[in-house]
Amino acid sequence: MEEWRPDYPVTYAPLFCWPPRPVALFNWFFCWPGYLQPWNAIYLMVTVLSVQATNPDIEACATIQFGWVLQLFVRNLVLLWIFAGGWHWLLYQKKVNGLTQKYDKRWPETNSSKFLFKDQVYDNVFWSCTSGVGVWTLYEALYLYCCANRLVPVYTNWWAAALYSCALLHIIPIWREFHFYFIHRLIHWKPLYRSVHYLHHRNVNPTAWSGLSMHPVEHLFYFSVVLIHFVVPSHPIHFFFNAQHTALTPAGGHHGFEGPVGKDGKIPTGSYFHYLHHRYFECNYGEATIPLDYWFGTFRDGKSAGKNLKATSGGI
Repeated sequence: MEEWRPDYPVTYAPLFCWPPRPVALFNWFFCWPGYLQPWNAIYLMVTVLSVQATNPDIEACATIQFGWVLQLFVRNLVLLWIFAGGWHWLLYQKKVNGLTQKYDKRWPETNSSKFLFKDQVYDNVFWSCTSGVGVWTLYEALYLYCCANRLVPVYTNWWAAALYSCALLHIIPIWREFHFYFIHRLIHWKPLYRSVHYLHHRNVNPTAWSGLSMHPVEHLFYFSVVLIHFVVPSHPIHFFFNAQHTALTPAGGHHGFEGPVGKDGKIPTGSYFHYLHHRYFECNYGEATIPLDYWFGTFRDGKSAGKNLKATSGGI
């Protein structure tokens, strides 16, 4: 199998390094590309606009009704098609990069009996748009119902607790990564892997649609990251940013190319860190901000090959 590897090893963000690197931390947090921009800023903008334009009134959610739940489902389906469908169109249909900086030089599988419809992309679209969007919507509907019935600690005046609101907002992607690591380790437990997580790992050569292509039970685990807002005082924007970040970021992390991509090469994207997990299975369960894999001995930097992959410091 022909692969493309970056010339540099996978490293972690300078958030937990020792000794501290304040200049590197500042640049990572504020500069392009970094923690805030472009992607977290884009996901936040999409959250604010979509919630303002398409969310049902909270008071109308005091009883579960098909109409407003369907409204959420359609909104989420459209968002998924914009992000996962957009990356797929750009990289696999328009092929703006060709095979340049594609981790696995093969295109998605067709005529393969291990996938529904014998087609990797159709299979991935099916699981993403049915179970993926369905479970995502289920959590959102439950949250709105609980908000309307005062069953969760929700507040609606952002500026009355502006410092807290902004701090919690910035922590959400880090919380997501923390949650993802431990949920991911759990579903690699053999009984759960064989019955649940195997479905996602059929995608040894993942594409943009592979990110949310999971078994329904895995979707329940994966989206449980939003349950923190059922116990921690939160504004609805916090909840929906968490939910949409969870649903939409996998497309950019699974499309199989190293950025930057595009005509002018200015779009930072891709995750060789996570591609290595699909390639070798037993490494890189988390992501590249919190060095959980390094701390627990499961980090691989991608510079070695096959069984000789060695855990390295990852910039710690």
